[in-house]
Amino acid sequence: MEAWLKALEGANKTMMVADGRKKMHATFPDGREMVEEYDARTDDLLVRKWKKSSALGKEGAWEFEVGEAPRRPAAGDLMMETSSTPLFMRQDTKNQFQWRVRNLPYPLETYSLSVESESNTAVLRTSNKKYFKKFKVSDLDRYGLPVEQGGFSMAHANNTLIISYSKPKAVLAMEATMRTQRAKTKTTKEGDVECNPS
Repeated sequence: MEAWLKALEGANKTMMVADGRKKMHATFPDGREMVEEYDARTDDLLVRKWKKSSALGKEGAWEFEVGEAPRRPAAGDLMMETSSTPLFMRQDTKNQFQWRVRNLPYPLETYSLSVESESNTAVLRTSNKKYFKKFKVSDLDRYGLPVEQGGFSMAHANNTLIISYSKPKAVLAMEATMRTQRAKTKTTKEGDVECNPS
């Protein structure tokens, strides 16, 4: 846990408020970039995305850890996935890590969730073999904490499966520390421009 906090403290960070969101951009010494967006009023995490350069220095694409990536075809592509394809995304609350899988019409009894402890990975399956997904709880990996089977719960409504994992006390304490750190970071508002008179 301390290693992640030190890495975040060592990163070059900028913060701005725009469109009702607090946006933090961090660049780490190894070249990775992270963008987090928080609701300006509630301080809930809305988006966390990462980008790293390839071994040859080519700029990589943004990978969304929390929040929904924009759904649009890549430049030059004429085809796009159908809107009824299951969509897996993470959307956290204050006390839980939460994943939503849209476009899954099956009843709750169809789904089973297990944990592969050697890889610290959760596995979601359906008994009708229509959906399978392995996913990690990235925050627990960063903090070196194990994923525990008993921490998960599931609910289903409106063709959406909601998977929740209660945040351990250590994670809640770390998030409080990071909130304090964000409050100390100099924030600019949309439209503020640094101007040096000549």
